[in-house]
Amino acid sequence: MTDVICDDGLRGFLSYLATERNASAHTCSSYALDIRQCAQICLKSDPFTAQIQWDALSVYDARDFVAALNGDELSSSSILRKLSAMRSFYRYLMRENRVESNPFVGQASPRRPKLLPKYMTVDEVGRLLSAPASVWADHAELGLAKTPEAAAFAAARDAAVLEVIYSGGLRISEALGLNFGDIDAFSGVMKIRGKGKKERLCALGHPAQRVLRAYLKQRRTLSSDQSPKAAVFLNQLGGRLTARSFQRLFKLYLNQANLPPDLTPHKLRHSFATHLLDAGADLRSVQALLGHENLSTTQIYTHISTEHMKRIYEKAHPHA
Repeated sequence: MTDVICDDGLRGFLSYLATERNASAHTCSSYALDIRQCAQICLKSDPFTAQIQWDALSVYDARDFVAALNGDELSSSSILRKLSAMRSFYRYLMRENRVESNPFVGQASPRRPKLLPKYMTVDEVGRLLSAPASVWADHAELGLAKTPEAAAFAAARDAAVLEVIYSGGLRISEALGLNFGDIDAFSGVMKIRGKGKKERLCALGHPAQRVLRAYLKQRRTLSSDQSPKAAVFLNQLGGRLTARSFQRLFKLYLNQANLPPDLTPHKLRHSFATHLLDAGADLRSVQALLGHENLSTTQIYTHISTEHMKRIYEKAHPHA
């Protein structure tokens, strides 16, 4: 995105995020759009097309920006992200001596809602993991798949994707970003590149290994390339499967498993953490498996497990 931005300050900030802070392309893009929105509202100018006088933005302008965001009825998390982007941007501008102060320091922020992440029960996860086979068998029978071979490939691949996500507690991008060099089937571990380009090791359980082997047999019909840098999960054309393509298919699997349509692949990651804690795993181990930098991020799952324990108690104990 930096090659289409005219303003030097914003272009330098995005370069700083990517190189010094190891921010992802998605984070850089989101921050750029947030800063652009602020410039358009407060300074009536666009850093994508013009140089901006950032020191002209006052504390009162920053307050007006917050008011405008509240007027748009955005979620608290969206407003907090935009304010975080602006504070970070002005800290960078101060470091570069482009402005003398940060007008976003001290601005009142909405309270972040304490929402517990949704997760699936063990039974629901089981139904979801078996859904690709049923969906693609129906597609083949009804002639909705291009060929029976294409249906068999998709069924094997998507079952493997779901198992790998649940086995390791992966994000969808982490699962689809796997290369052959990242998988050690002998030891049952995967090397995952997570947020901020951090690497961690995740488990590859026996069910995941089994469906992965079945998929790799199907994969050889499209590509024989199993070099360390080769993508594990391919689309029907032989390229790397994208998250957007898989999320479209995921809706079919939710319907087949009779699960709520608003669930996402990320809920398998939440389910992974919740099921581990329910079974007695310690919090530090779950933190390491999820790749959370702060333990407080992982602790939210202890609240879910507590609620689960209370429900069991109230259902089973005679004096509950």
